[in-house]
Amino acid sequence: MKPKTPTPHIGAQYGEIAETVIMAGDPLRAKFMAEYFLENPVQFNNVRNMLGFTGMRNGRRVSVMGHGMGMPSIGIYSYELFHFYDVKNIIRVGSAGSISHDLKLGDLVIAQGACTDSNYASQYEMPGTFAPIADYGLLRGAADACERFGYRYKVGNVLSSDIFYKENAHNDKWMNMGVLAVEMEAAALYMNAARCGGHALTICTISDHILTGEATTAEQRQTTFTQMMEVAFSL
Repeated sequence: MKPKTPTPHIGAQYGEIAETVIMAGDPLRAKFMAEYFLENPVQFNNVRNMLGFTGMRNGRRVSVMGHGMGMPSIGIYSYELFHFYDVKNIIRVGSAGSISHDLKLGDLVIAQGACTDSNYASQYEMPGTFAPIADYGLLRGAADACERFGYRYKVGNVLSSDIFYKENAHNDKWMNMGVLAVEMEAAALYMNAARCGGHALTICTISDHILTGEATTAEQRQTTFTQMMEVAFSL
């Protein structure tokens, strides 16, 4: 057993989690992925109901797990996975709000980089501004998979925000810099991966359009959100 496992937030023993983990904010979405995509999934975590499972996918061992909402939450879980369970790849699948006129409801966004209004990077005491980016191999594989599957997608910058209900969102300023969509976790995930030499990628489905007020229905979310999962499991 590797020292420090189980961790305070993950009840798995060392070796029970695969080198690749696909994560979703909602632990019930992780449960859905385990049941829908994995063969013979075995639950490895239920601490705080943050469900995690390991199973087989096309002859390869893969884990799925929830990460909660926001950078503090994904920061904890991804840190423990990278540092204490020797996880090599974390792929986040989630929802995002579009601030681009080129994106429609249900489109996929592959987050090449993650701008942020968070103070998460201050812990590293960098002498300048660190730019959190995705792993290129995972990013290229995701774009190639979207092409094969025929899914609508864009690759580019997202905004990882600390605040959901903002007094002053300033979305126009982010949009003017070419940012595609707003979510809440990618920047922390990318920073944790950079710090420990891991690989990370965020793939989001546009669930609502901040500029137009459009939003997906429950039925649309059920039928289109599996596209980003199929891309993630193909990597």
